[in-house]
Amino acid sequence: MNKSILTIALAALGLLANATPPGKLSTTLKISADQSNLKWHAKKVTGEHFGTLKFKSGEIITDQNKLVGGTFTMDMTALDVTDLTGEWKEKLIGHLKSDDFFSVQKHQTSVLTIKKATPIPGATGTDNKNNYTIVADLTVKGITKEVQFPALVVVNKGKVTAKADFNIDRTLYDIRYGSKSFFADIGDKAIDNDFNIKVFIVAQ
Repeated sequence: MNKSILTIALAALGLLANATPPGKLSTTLKISADQSNLKWHAKKVTGEHFGTLKFKSGEIITDQNKLVGGTFTMDMTALDVTDLTGEWKEKLIGHLKSDDFFSVQKHQTSVLTIKKATPIPGATGTDNKNNYTIVADLTVKGITKEVQFPALVVVNKGKVTAKADFNIDRTLYDIRYGSKSFFADIGDKAIDNDFNIKVFIVAQ
């Protein structure tokens, strides 16, 4: 092999070594905690309660304008109740932060980590309908369980907006207070095992 051919070959190898592999053109976007929100809704035999959580941090990973991953950390110390005021509101917040529920003093954050994001066939997100199926690990009170839910994700010019609406079984995270599954004779003091969360995220 003459010098000119050898030089070309080495140059080509160098370019290949420095090239980004196909499918690895990923971009990591930080979420805007001020623009993002999480709303929760819990039901019991005698009524229901509504509230919010704040995001402490988070990021969304895209690859060629497609969602491929993300991690979101919720600040459990910021847990709030929005359907009550005054003394009753403070009492409920205190109870939810206690060991009967989320043990916030011991576990100040909860974390959702996306493991897989699968586009829903035929869905584009432009019609305001869910366009991804998300498989993620949710860690609450130090316990990690897999969750799956649909989501609407729009990637546009370096900005991502995402919406999701799904239920979580609190008993999977050792939150058993008021659950008929563990206290059969609790009567009208029973609290549903499932609670709903609605998430809206902005990342850029």
